[in-house]
Amino acid sequence: MRWFIALMLALVMVTPAFAGEDPYIATVTYLGTAAPLADTQANPWYISPKHQQFLLNEVGFLGTDAMCAPISGTVQQCEKFKALTEVNQPEICWFDPTSIEIPTPGKLPNAVVRAGNAGKFEWWVRLPKKPSGEINLVLECGVLKPNSFTFNHYESIEVCAAETGERVGPNCTRTEVDPGTNPLITRALPTITAIAYPGLYNYPFTPFNLTAFRNPGSYSPFSGANMVNGAAAQLLDAVKYPDDTKIVLKACMDKTIITKLPVTGQVNATGDVETDLEYGDMIYVRLDIPRYNSVDIYCNAQSLKVVGVGETWF
Repeated sequence: MRWFIALMLALVMVTPAFAGEDPYIATVTYLGTAAPLADTQANPWYISPKHQQFLLNEVGFLGTDAMCAPISGTVQQCEKFKALTEVNQPEICWFDPTSIEIPTPGKLPNAVVRAGNAGKFEWWVRLPKKPSGEINLVLECGVLKPNSFTFNHYESIEVCAAETGERVGPNCTRTEVDPGTNPLITRALPTITAIAYPGLYNYPFTPFNLTAFRNPGSYSPFSGANMVNGAAAQLLDAVKYPDDTKIVLKACMDKTIITKLPVTGQVNATGDVETDLEYGDMIYVRLDIPRYNSVDIYCNAQSLKVVGVGETWF
């Protein structure tokens, strides 16, 4: 009997550690409609069938007030995707040699930053759960050799796919390099910034930049009690660290950036203080494209997914 009681007590004690922790995927589904849309209403072409089960009706349990609550320190309210250029371009990741229709049937409109031009893409995404693990920022944009779509339309991705920083050659080719030469043009690479903002269901806090783990790496970003930039981690602030926040995007493929779980009281590499995040808080991600950009980059509202494991409020 004593063993039975001890076993039951042990189960009761460990149960809270496992309560409500499961994967979540969040993206921008608010496209200027009258009311916010749930992540469960994301365009299924951009979310694999395996991952669709991790989309949540965050509008239902956060409420419209939370989904469009003012964000401290900004004029932003609802989730949103913004670009420096018009969001009116085709979905170049879709292959169909028989079609030239624009906008792309059943797909989201994109914005494009073309080769030789500077530009930016911005995403505001609400957390549908309280994160209990590292927060992954997953980017998936279309990348083509310059001006490919004009001539190849929806065949472009099969003949003119590219990656950022590429040394582009003639006729949708890539220029090869000799040993000792970087195959990437580093000044052509985009940079990334990521900031956490408080939502309706958290204590007010000063927004702070997220810190990315370098992957692979030691995953040990601390010097004493504070975090530092280096071989293990990098603060995602492209204004302060333009040379250390560069990323390579491949055509229509996932690029995952693993960011450290924020912890209340933790001082980051620039002296800002982190805060535990809650469901309803906002993650802001900005992708800046330099004027030295050598390719055409297409992104849309669901080109960014915020992914992790979290605990729900119920």
